[in-house]
Amino acid sequence: MWKLSDESLLAGLGSGDRDAAAAFVARYQRRVFGLTHSILRDRGAAEEAAQEAFVRAWRHASAYDPRRGTVTAWLLTIARNVSINMLPARRFDPIDPEVLAAMENARPDDDGAETQVVESEPLRAALGRLPESQRRALGPRRVLRLHGQGDERARRAATGHGEDADPVGHDEAPRRAGGAR
Repeated sequence: MWKLSDESLLAGLGSGDRDAAAAFVARYQRRVFGLTHSILRDRGAAEEAAQEAFVRAWRHASAYDPRRGTVTAWLLTIARNVSINMLPARRFDPIDPEVLAAMENARPDDDGAETQVVESEPLRAALGRLPESQRRALGPRRVLRLHGQGDERARRAATGHGEDADPVGHDEAPRRAGGAR
């Protein structure tokens, strides 16, 4: 069985030949699982996606056209599509509980701009580790005020001016009353 071509194994899989199906899965299981795992980054989900890819290959074996590509490319495309369809709409990364607790202290400012109270060094450090694009996403509407410090020091920190520069790297001044910058 192992010496059969990929096309022959796929034809055997599609026709219900148990030996061909076993040889087909054995030949491709590492590649299919590796691809699904690299996309999903979760072993259980990757195993499920790999199994679904083989089921779809079995169901649609007759649709394989060797003029359009190799069996390997066809199967890995199926596995890729299954994996992408299994991705959550938005992937959430774990957040430190201290960061979440500090974020609960967010409250609107007098002028309607959102203010977030930065209470702890772990939160400042976490904000400092954000990628530049995420730091920019905080934008000028979110002013980070250093909890327990004077207003001038907080203003300098939030605008990035002075020795108490903003821990997340804002270069823009906070929105002032009336929307002026």
